[in-house]
Amino acid sequence: MSLAKVGQPAPSFSAPIAYASDAPAGPVSRTALSDHQGKWVIFFWYPLDFTFVCPTEITALSDRYEEFQELGAEIIGASTDSVYSHRAWLRTSRKDNGIEGVKFGIISDMTHQIAADYGVLIDGEGIALRGLFIIDPDGVLQYSTINSLNVGRSVDETLRILQALQSGGLCPSDWKPGQKTLKPGE
Repeated sequence: MSLAKVGQPAPSFSAPIAYASDAPAGPVSRTALSDHQGKWVIFFWYPLDFTFVCPTEITALSDRYEEFQELGAEIIGASTDSVYSHRAWLRTSRKDNGIEGVKFGIISDMTHQIAADYGVLIDGEGIALRGLFIIDPDGVLQYSTINSLNVGRSVDETLRILQALQSGGLCPSDWKPGQKTLKPGE
């Protein structure tokens, strides 16, 4: 049963994390949601390393990483693969279906507990659906979307949703930064 509910504290986690700069057999770092307190967190799930749609999403987010940082947001990727698989994929060139040069870390959830807590675990398969969660600086889950394995997510839409949440206003359909927000009664 998913513990992740919009408007509620995001499920906490502590997990091994891989970075592009990690040595193949070096010590394993860990991260926790609490390490990112005071920042917006874009926490996304993908099914498996070395697949087809996943690198398109991950590299697209990485290519626009600075835009997220300018908005006070950190990005954390996650799958149920091992940290060693993540490290190998992070060292594989993009032309070879890798994600070399990715600017954020990817956690390993081999126990499947975090995936279950966020409602993305496919029971019996041990892999995650494509889930994207936006967590505010106070640790409250503000946005959640989960979709099937074969459809990648939009970086533009993720940025738009983050900016809408940060606006503090009532944002109509297709709202974009710089546009007016709605006021009750208008």
